Amino acid sequence: MKKWLIGLSVGVTALSSVLLFSGFGKKKVDISSPEAAQRPNIIVILADDLGFSDIGCYGSEIHTPNLDYLANNGIRYTQFYNTSRCCPTRAALLTGLYNHQAGIGKMTEDDNTAGYRGHITDNAVTLAEVLKTAGYQTAMTGKWHVSNTFVQKNPQEQMAWLTHKKEGGDFSPLDQYPTSRGFDRYFGNIWGVVDFFDPFSLVSGTKPVQNVPKNYYHTDAISDTTVAYIKSFAKSSAPFFMYVAETAPHWPLHALPEDIAKYKDTYKGGWDAIRKTRYQKMVKLGLIDPAKTKLSDRWSNDLSWEANPDKEWDTRAMAVHAAMIDRMDQGIGKMIKALRETGQLDNTLILFLSDNGASPESSAGYGPGFDRPGETRDGRKIVYDLKKEVMPGPQTTFASIGQRWANVANTPYQYWKAESYEGGTHTPLVAFWPKGITAKKGSYSHQVGHVMDFMRTFVELTGATYPTTYKGHAITPTTGVSLAPSFAGKKIAGHETIFNEHFGARYARSGDWKLVSASKDTTWHLFNLASDKSETQDVAAQNPDKVRQLSGLWRQWATTHQVLPKPQPKRN
Repeated sequence: MKKWLIGLSVGVTALSSVLLFSGFGKKKVDISSPEAAQRPNIIVILADDLGFSDIGCYGSEIHTPNLDYLANNGIRYTQFYNTSRCCPTRAALLTGLYNHQAGIGKMTEDDNTAGYRGHITDNAVTLAEVLKTAGYQTAMTGKWHVSNTFVQKNPQEQMAWLTHKKEGGDFSPLDQYPTSRGFDRYFGNIWGVVDFFDPFSLVSGTKPVQNVPKNYYHTDAISDTTVAYIKSFAKSSAPFFMYVAETAPHWPLHALPEDIAKYKDTYKGGWDAIRKTRYQKMVKLGLIDPAKTKLSDRWSNDLSWEANPDKEWDTRAMAVHAAMIDRMDQGIGKMIKALRETGQLDNTLILFLSDNGASPESSAGYGPGFDRPGETRDGRKIVYDLKKEVMPGPQTTFASIGQRWANVANTPYQYWKAESYEGGTHTPLVAFWPKGITAKKGSYSHQVGHVMDFMRTFVELTGATYPTTYKGHAITPTTGVSLAPSFAGKKIAGHETIFNEHFGARYARSGDWKLVSASKDTTWHLFNLASDKSETQDVAAQNPDKVRQLSGLWRQWATTHQVLPKPQPKRN
């Protein structure tokens, strides 16, 4: 057992054979009964800044045999949406609401405005809270990032806290921690950005983890802790729900040397070659129809790979990105193995997706501050290398793949994280459940789905009841649509209308029509996704009535869902 698992305890006893209430007090259920044991275990695995085509079963050259196994023995979704950014997506996924309704319209700052409180508000319940009352054991590993972040009084104190040289107390209000929102067990990072070798804001339950072993790597710790939870929960007849919030492959580009070595030559051909190869694989897989989904023009194609003065650095950067995904997949393999060995695999629903498209951000451009350290615990300087002179991968450099590789990662779509175009909001989704999915293995579902759909889906599958009130607070009704019909291979449309807003980027989708604008562009652009899923042909000028209709629907949605699309400074 890994050292970081020794002594992990949140001070919360695991659920045992006791009487709990299903339906928030309406019906008693003995969670040790045979009836309860038939309900599925549920594991949601959320990758961080993973591009649409970044795993093998969605077109990648990256080695992801475990995710490919889940896809080939389950189903893949072709029209599933997140909310384009880490915090908002996590809020919508956990609560079954649009993220503004749950209080997280942007990041973790509290603007004292209903849609922008920076934490999950009391009008929302989490998946864990709902499933726990239905007799489920609950646990979470990894990145929380849906609570207000405490910051030290001055920059020097903050930097000392970030580098583990000063104890700063709690990382956010304890009543906003996972263990206060329905999770019996939790191990992970409360904040967003982490040093993968020595993460800031790491806690077990509510207790800060002061030291990690020399060989620590955060993706492995998340995987190994998840395995430990699976083995512990499997000892009970009660089903379990686990939320595995990976930090990979979010920057900084930190990976283990043996994983990087696998990809040292993979990206020497450059952006266009990888993008074209991924697109061709997606067509061959049947994931996309080339007549309806063209390969959009590469972003900023004024610079050819041959003329790129930083080819060596860029090749290495994408190799590290691939290595981070590879290591995450290895960890998912450990989870599958643990489920199989404990007899839980056949009746476990596993869902894998990403919180947004790949990131175009320049982490080097941010520099140290807020959640980014300036040196390691032992005093080595961390380089934020704008000139691409220091190779990414080790702990002493904070780097990211940048816009051009992010565009490749989101093949065949345009744009990326934080934007409302398909490249920012369109996520891969793999669903695997041997006992419960009767659709043809390896098939595709074209149901229009959204991360808020998990709530309604899980309530339907488990017999839980979504509450009208919880702990004395009125709960906003979920607007999700169940994915259960797709598990049986049924063809349903899913959401007829769906919307998004983040830092001014926005869209309204109705049927196959999508109206969208970028964060720095207030002009609406209209696309017919039935024939142009890559959003390459703006038909707004030819369809002014449709623009007026969809813009009106968007304004109505914004008015009723606590959306205040005011330009604000961005920060990861």
